[in-house]
Amino acid sequence: MAGASTSSGAKAALVLIGQRLASSLLTLLLVSVTIFVIAQLLPGDAAQEALGQSATAEQVAALRHEMGLDQPAPVRYISWLTGMVSGDPGQSLVAGMPVSEVISSRLPNSLLLAALTALVAVPVALAIGIGSAMNRGGRLDRALNISTLSMVAVPEFLVATIAVLIFSVKLRWLPSIALASDEMSWGDYLRGAAMPILCLSIVVIAQMARMTRAAVIDQMDRPYVEMALLKGVAPVQIVLKHIMPNAIAPIVNAMALSLSYLLGGAVIVETIFNYPGLASLMVNAVTSRDMPLLQACAMIFCAAYLILMLIADVTAILANPRLRAQ
Repeated sequence: MAGASTSSGAKAALVLIGQRLASSLLTLLLVSVTIFVIAQLLPGDAAQEALGQSATAEQVAALRHEMGLDQPAPVRYISWLTGMVSGDPGQSLVAGMPVSEVISSRLPNSLLLAALTALVAVPVALAIGIGSAMNRGGRLDRALNISTLSMVAVPEFLVATIAVLIFSVKLRWLPSIALASDEMSWGDYLRGAAMPILCLSIVVIAQMARMTRAAVIDQMDRPYVEMALLKGVAPVQIVLKHIMPNAIAPIVNAMALSLSYLLGGAVIVETIFNYPGLASLMVNAVTSRDMPLLQACAMIFCAAYLILMLIADVTAILANPRLRAQ
């Protein structure tokens, strides 16, 4: 009976995971349509941007034909989507080279920035969230709640501006422009990327800490925690051995939601600090009306968000037997 129950639970989990994966793929397809339509609604195009305002209508029309911009929108969408699925997002209209090559030069920088931000933000947020929950209603809890709420309320551009004024202008500790290249040493890179990491970490820490606190408090109100306290188990052991395993699903979900902020926040932070990442590349693509590059960057951001949400859903399914039983 136990073996049959285990097999049934595993099948149910696989079905749920398959449903989440199919839902993510459908969402990505709908997002691709939305991205393409919005990109077409932007005023002007790459041909006009490349030739400038002094170009004649004939010159613009000839360049638009050369770039394939005069084809019907459905034809261009099908061609672009087919290329994306096959791993060929097309040719950059401005750089004159494959979009994959343009992105490959920037994507590692963004991934490294996101990884370092997560490395800083996740432990700090977990410590704040757990510490706040264990001191629920106390002075420390109130102080941390006020601090995290203030951090969430402050927009990224204001945090970045204040950081530049303090650490670059006033103290002159850190550069105001974040550079990244293969020739840089780790020390030089960390010094240059310190402020982008700081700005991205602030809101990520605040959001994740608040959701972690809520998840831990939800478990602290359960009967098994009261029973452990009556048995004389130390609060730290209760949190680490009993609460955290049961709260892992909502905490991972909180981590996924908070880290997905990096996708949006990175656009502002990378632009302000001129960091050579994927977000600033997408902003440049909007300015130059380089639609294939813009659409590819947007799809990467959306796919990354959906992957984070899928990981959170799968973790919740595997960690919660009740979800598998539904």
